[in-house]
Order: sequence, then structure tokens, then C-alpha cells
Amino acid sequence: TNLTIEENLRMGAYNNLAGFTRLRDRMYSLFPRLKERRSQMAGTMSGGEQQMLAIARALMSEPVLLMLDEPSLGLAPKIVGELFATIKQLREENITVLLVEQNATAALTIADRAYVLENGKIMLSGPAPEVLANPEIKRMYLGG
Repeated sequence: TNLTIEENLRMGAYNNLAGFTRLRDRMYSLFPRLKERRSQMAGTMSGGEQQMLAIARALMSEPVLLMLDEPSLGLAPKIVGELFATIKQLREENITVLLVEQNATAALTIADRAYVLENGKIMLSGPAPEVLANPEIKRMYLGG
């Protein structure tokens, strides 16, 4: 919270400071709002902006796997849409994303595979489109 957006991104690139400018520019293209506010203190940002920064900071290390736990929780619908579009773009760039998400419809729309857990046990798994179309899942989790 005592660091600017730019400083947060630099912290994320701790293992690749030589590539900082390239990585930072990529994050700014994924999250234009961060570029607009690059000198702003992270603690003064909205929840959605902080979530974007957290993801961007994680991506600065060029991970092969990105784990996201409830990234849309508490965010405005517009920001949720932007966030899921970015997650989809990352997937298309062959970054594996492990997503735990309460917004099941949005998650299943962008996922390749899905696992439905109940009390810590896998209740159902399969290709995301099949899980999304499953009548029992629709009834129990998707309000259908």
C-alpha cells in the first residue's frame, strides 16, 4: 500500500529486472488503467484496480501457472467483465490459469476444464462446456 503501481510491478519482476520495461509495457497493454495511474499509491486504488495490479504483479515474473482465488469477489460488474476478458486472453497466450471462482457462469465460459467441488470432494469434472450445459449443475449452482 505504500508503493506506487510502478513500484509494485518492479517488485513482481524481482527475478527479471533486465526485462522490466518489456514486461511493464505488456502489463500496461493488458491493464491500461494501471498505466494511467502508474504513479498512484496502490493503497488508494479501487478494489478492481487493486485486483488488476495483483494479477499484473504476478505476471511480471512470467509464470507458467497463474493461480487466482475468487478474483471477481466484490468487484463491479464492468470490472468483472474486463477481468475475465484478460484471463481469457492469458489463456489464449498459453498461460495456464487455475481459477477458483464463485461466479461459475463467467468462469465456465472461459475455462477449458471444470471441477465442481462440494465439501472438499470433486462432485463433477469435465470439459467446461459440458459442465456448463449439465442440467444438474445448472439447477444447483447456476440458478437454472
